[in-house]
Amino acid sequence: MKPKDLPEKELRPVVNESGIAIKPLYTAEDVAASGGAQMIGLPGQYPFTRGIHPQMYRKQPFTMRQYTGFGNPADTNQRFHYLIANGQTGLNVAFDLPTQCGMDSDDPQAEGEVGRVGMAVDTLRDFETAFAGVDLEKITVSLTINGAAAILIAMYLAMAEKRGYDLAKLRGTAQNDILKEFVGRGTWVYPVAPSIRLVGDTIEYCAKHAPKYSPVSVCGYHIRESGADPAQEMAYAFCIARAYADEVIRRGLPVDEFAGRLSFNFNCFGSIFEQVAKFRAGRSLWAKIMKEQYGATKPGSMWLRMIAGGGGGGLTFEQPEINIVRGAYYALICALAGTQTMALCCYDEAYTIPSEYAQRVSLRTMQLLIEEMGLGDTVDPMGGSYYIETLTSQMRERMERIMAEVDEQGGIVKLVAEGAIQAKVSAQAYQRQRAIEEGAFRKVGVNCYRTEDKTPDMEFHPYKEEDARAQCAALARVRNERDKEKVRAALARVETDARSGANLMPAILQAVKAYASVGEITNVLVGEFGRFREPVRF
Repeated sequence: MKPKDLPEKELRPVVNESGIAIKPLYTAEDVAASGGAQMIGLPGQYPFTRGIHPQMYRKQPFTMRQYTGFGNPADTNQRFHYLIANGQTGLNVAFDLPTQCGMDSDDPQAEGEVGRVGMAVDTLRDFETAFAGVDLEKITVSLTINGAAAILIAMYLAMAEKRGYDLAKLRGTAQNDILKEFVGRGTWVYPVAPSIRLVGDTIEYCAKHAPKYSPVSVCGYHIRESGADPAQEMAYAFCIARAYADEVIRRGLPVDEFAGRLSFNFNCFGSIFEQVAKFRAGRSLWAKIMKEQYGATKPGSMWLRMIAGGGGGGLTFEQPEINIVRGAYYALICALAGTQTMALCCYDEAYTIPSEYAQRVSLRTMQLLIEEMGLGDTVDPMGGSYYIETLTSQMRERMERIMAEVDEQGGIVKLVAEGAIQAKVSAQAYQRQRAIEEGAFRKVGVNCYRTEDKTPDMEFHPYKEEDARAQCAALARVRNERDKEKVRAALARVETDARSGANLMPAILQAVKAYASVGEITNVLVGEFGRFREPVRF
């Protein structure tokens, strides 16, 4: 049956979130019209559309890395060990807002926020406590930190070195994507230019001293949460990644010496097919960018290494148990799309920091995909679908068009500094919320299939003032016990190197090893760089 012969009721217009019209039926002709099979290839081979490794999950399942962290480092350490005992294969660390914004726990501005939405960290001592008993060779760690990323990366490296790990072999990741903070979350500290300098410092330092560590995870995830559509999520992330690459290449570092350690964090809520096509298109587009625009020659430099499985924007406060089902589909999307690491949202995250039970449900969901559902049996099971291959090509074309528009308008750094990207995605977020409220965008349990049943009892994570007081007391003890002259000298070096333009990572490492605090180091840098002031556009 041809599309024109289908009943009229099935021909209602369908347009996905990226703005691509969806046909009721796809054939080989659609694949050819969208660009053909030139960019499909084989897994493990350029352009990596079908996966960056030849055997993918047949050889090694995706890393399971639930996002967790709360209260003080001792409490978080207990949750780490709980997750590891239940089969988790990586850690994804949440930090509280004061830490993310470069404040110490005893800063007056931190009152009421210490340990509330993540783990409080003030000094290297906190890292030593948080990761006690965790084998850093078996369990890789992702640090979800941005404005204060250079300091937290330094603490992680110093902690690992103190425990006897070889930094040349140490694996791990830091989010450290400051440009997306200006677009989305807002945990910036310094203005745009020095912020990018710090990202460049971490990439350059790790390339030379910790070559298996990934100092940046470019985060399209939060741009998507802020209002971008799926194609924009990928395109803006690639523009940001190029900005970081340009910064490091400007310093004289060849692309093949650092590009293989760039990684990405992406969102996955929405249409299964659009999301799978998004990731397949993104893999081939990033490979093309690195090969053709940057002259990368190593296959690893062209890999789109990614963590996915989030999708907090897709979860609902209403009927929270349905979020378990949503989470299972998010996990399915990510497995079908070939992610390297999965961090699955929990059903109670619309309410609170996830409980142990909720995190175990999400962890078991990921384990089910591999152990029972056959997602590790073959590579790219969606490959060859007329629909998926056509949509993959269309998504890639859409991403390229968005990136070209950014370049024509002066580049991502300029647009972020001016607030243009922020204004665009914010306006889209407003329109999407209007569409949900008006019922034009269907959301089960929110504007359709609602129920008056009582919401199930939810286990709320308590905020404990005594924990905040204990964290401040621990910071006071460290300040009393440390060598004050070493701290003074180390902070003076941070100031000198910030002023001179030197790579700041050696000075920051010296400071954290002397047990200087996050706030103390940040304040020195603020003295040189100033603070970012958000541009307001109407």
